[in-house]
This record gives sequence, structure tokens and C-alpha cells, in this order.
Amino acid sequence: MTQRKVVLTGATGYIAHQILPSLRERYDLTLFDVKQEDVEGRKLESVIIADLSDPDLEKYREHFKGVDTVIHLAYKRRRGQPLDDFYDEKVNVEMAYNVYRVAYEEGVRRVVIASSNHAADWYEDTLIHDRKKEMLEPYELPLSNNFYGWCKATYEHLGFLFACGAFGRKLEVVMLRIGYTRGALPQEVRIEDFPNDPRAYKRHLGAYISQRDLCQLVTKAIETPNIENEHGIPWLIVYGISDNARSFWSLTSARQVLGYLPKDDSEVKYAADIRQVLTGDDSSGGVGKLGP
Repeated sequence: MTQRKVVLTGATGYIAHQILPSLRERYDLTLFDVKQEDVEGRKLESVIIADLSDPDLEKYREHFKGVDTVIHLAYKRRRGQPLDDFYDEKVNVEMAYNVYRVAYEEGVRRVVIASSNHAADWYEDTLIHDRKKEMLEPYELPLSNNFYGWCKATYEHLGFLFACGAFGRKLEVVMLRIGYTRGALPQEVRIEDFPNDPRAYKRHLGAYISQRDLCQLVTKAIETPNIENEHGIPWLIVYGISDNARSFWSLTSARQVLGYLPKDDSEVKYAADIRQVLTGDDSSGGVGKLGP
């Protein structure tokens, strides 16, 4: 059977590092980034060097021809003070637009884009951890208290413009609000990273996503045949976490639309550490899945 053609941007970054082995087994990949060295310093010769924030789409258009799905992970990191973050994030919004547009113009079926839990992190910081709200649903108004979250929420709204048919055909768009996954594998929630801070430790237990769950989620985001909502718009927001007992982001859309069935739970994986710092007789973490 012919492999599905998939473009992966940000191919040397930390998210790509976790999913590339799985993607290579299933798809005919074209890889993009601004460098060829991955997070472990290894050179990936197959990576095409391209700056997708360049508005001249002709510099990379040919690589989107005949492609089924684009996975957009590329991202320019922030460098300044919080008020200056706007300028870097503006570049990221422009890059997302370029990816959406070239995918739209070249007949790509679907774009899977790395949004972030930070697209709605105002709720988490202000309500969730003070127990004023129990669970955050993916379609609540995205409100962030920083430009990184603003950028990701803008990715989502841009995606809606292309998905709703405003320009002609409907480009299918899946936005992954990825939880806690960072760096080279294996990624762990280590208690030593949260000294005397049970609140932050609980947060990361709730936000955890394992490598195999992340790979499953991305695969289902690519392959699920129909992602249309009740209005016929192929525009989907899902949270990317494992089946965590301490979760505070809803997996409803991921389960119902994509058929996502996460296999891992941070409460099980880190049970020994949790007994030590949160639930054991001599622990000081306090009661409840969140908060102090």
C-alpha cells in the first residue's frame, strides 16, 4: 500500500524527536527545519533547510505538492522580556499563516498543528489551581496571560478561517494543545525538579503525556477520516495528555472525534514518588489533585 505523504516542520525540535521514529514507520516524510542537528546533536541529513516564516512561498512550495497532511511544529523561540515577546510570536503567527496558505493552495487535505495548553492558560493559573474550576474544555474561549499563549490561540483562529471555507475549499485542521513533554527522551516528571513545590509537581502530573500516547494522538490526528463538527467544519481542538488521574484538561474531543485511547497515567507511572511526596504518612504535599 502506498504510504501517505506527510510534511513535518520543526523536524529537529523536541516534539518531533519524540514522534519521528513512529512517523517514519507509517508515512513518506518530508522534513523541514532551520537546522539539521536534533536535540541530541545528531545531524539529520534528510532535513530540508527552509525558513517557513519567509512570505515567499515559492521558496518551499514544491515540497507541499501531492502531500496529504502537514504536521506543523516549527517555532521561533522567545528571546526578550515579556512585553517584547510579541515580536517573536508575531513571526510564529506569520509562519503558521504561510503553512496554512501553501497547504491550502497545494490541495493538502489536513494540517495538524502544535497549539499548546497555554492557549487557555489564564483559566489554569487563575481558576483551576485555586479550585474555582474543575476541568477546562477545549472549546472554551481561549484566554492566555502571555504572548506565547496568544500566539497559539491565534494559530487556532487562523485554522478556523481556512477550515470554514472562507476562501473556497475547506482545509481540515487539527490543533493539538500539547501538555508536558520536553527535551530528549525519555521525558520524566522528576520530583527533584520541584523542590518544596508540591503545587507545581501536581500540575505536571496532570499535564503529563507519554511518548506512546503522543505518538498515538498524532497518528489519529492524521488518519481519522472525518473531523467535521456539528456545523460541517473540519476544525478540531484536542488536549494532548495521557489518561492522568490528576488531569484538569478535558480529553472529550480527543476521545470522541479521534478515538484517542491513552495508555498511560502519571499516577501509576510515578506511584512511588507520589507516595513519597504527596500521599504517604510523612508527605507534605497536601490533599487533592491540585493546589497546595
